[in-house]
Amino acid sequence: MKQDDAPLTIHDARPFQQIALLGLGLIGGSLAKAWRAMGVPATLVGYDRPEVTEQALALGIIDRVGHSAAEAVADADLVVMATPVHASLGLLAAIAPHLKPAAWVTDVGSVKAIVAQHAREVLPETVTFVPGHPMAGAAAGGLQHAHGLLFENATYVLCPDASLRPFEQKIAPLISLIEATGARVLLMEAERHDAIAAQVSHLPQLLAVLLMEATAHLHESDDAYLRLAAGGFRDMTRIANSPFPMWRDILAGNHPTLLDTLANFAAALQRLRHRLIEEDYEAIGASFDAARAARNRIPRDTKGFLAPLSDVFVYTDDRPGALLALTQCLFEAGLDVKDLELLKLREGTGGTFRISFASDQEAKTAVAALKQLGCQAYQLQG
Repeated sequence: MKQDDAPLTIHDARPFQQIALLGLGLIGGSLAKAWRAMGVPATLVGYDRPEVTEQALALGIIDRVGHSAAEAVADADLVVMATPVHASLGLLAAIAPHLKPAAWVTDVGSVKAIVAQHAREVLPETVTFVPGHPMAGAAAGGLQHAHGLLFENATYVLCPDASLRPFEQKIAPLISLIEATGARVLLMEAERHDAIAAQVSHLPQLLAVLLMEATAHLHESDDAYLRLAAGGFRDMTRIANSPFPMWRDILAGNHPTLLDTLANFAAALQRLRHRLIEEDYEAIGASFDAARAARNRIPRDTKGFLAPLSDVFVYTDDRPGALLALTQCLFEAGLDVKDLELLKLREGTGGTFRISFASDQEAKTAVAALKQLGCQAYQLQG
């Protein structure tokens, strides 16, 4: 189920005259900044730690502070719980008695079914709850890293209850408000969302952790393992840097579905092992072909569950100040480097750097700027 192609307007969001943001970190702060930038006609009330709300007020991204969750939601037409899954479960029960009749509530967590079920149990029948999950993030969290363009071209999943059909009509104000951030709204059932998330987000996270852990263990007896673990290995395990406290909530919240996903993947690994034992390279080759074809069908113009980095490779002479010249060039081009790695250095000749950016467009801009500097720079495709 996907919303109609015709976008809704900011006017459609006007039923939300007051919006309470419970949590002003990366997601909550970025929502506030995006709505401010788009001129959404609503009073924004923020609730977070005092030092965070004071900063948000000083930046002008909220109109006033709620000194408690109850105070923040008291007159809100829409409540956005921009908190981790576990915190959102607690907030639902805490704010339930203080919500005005006909208020709307949504969240931003990575697991939807458990939150939707809890909302049905604790919220008044007059309140409309629509679970949400923005497919956007950044390398660092907190209000200081919030950005009004964080959701640009990102997929933003909404999981309305079946009773709200037709969705495009009954939740049109919320869809409009989300689209005002530059995001693309996708409607689906909460259980379907969690099954997809388990396969394309939660499973890769666990595999990256296991692959990194297993290789680090081997490295203890042979230090060549990590010295040779560059390129594809580094790309595959980048998300192993993710903090566990956030993932604990996700894994616990999507526990049964994730167990099934792990079982299916374990069976696929066993099938691959048997094919190797039998030296059935034709079947393995067919898997390579199928994987390549499937990967080429992944949309390139939207952000998904995982936020990949776009890499630029640049060769520079081995001379003092070479790296400074590169970074100065990128700084003057207004580009934000997310990662930088020296891949190869031949003393007296030069070296190749891998420089990573948040988007493909930034990478293209970097290539153009570096070429203008006189460097050999290119971006791998696909």
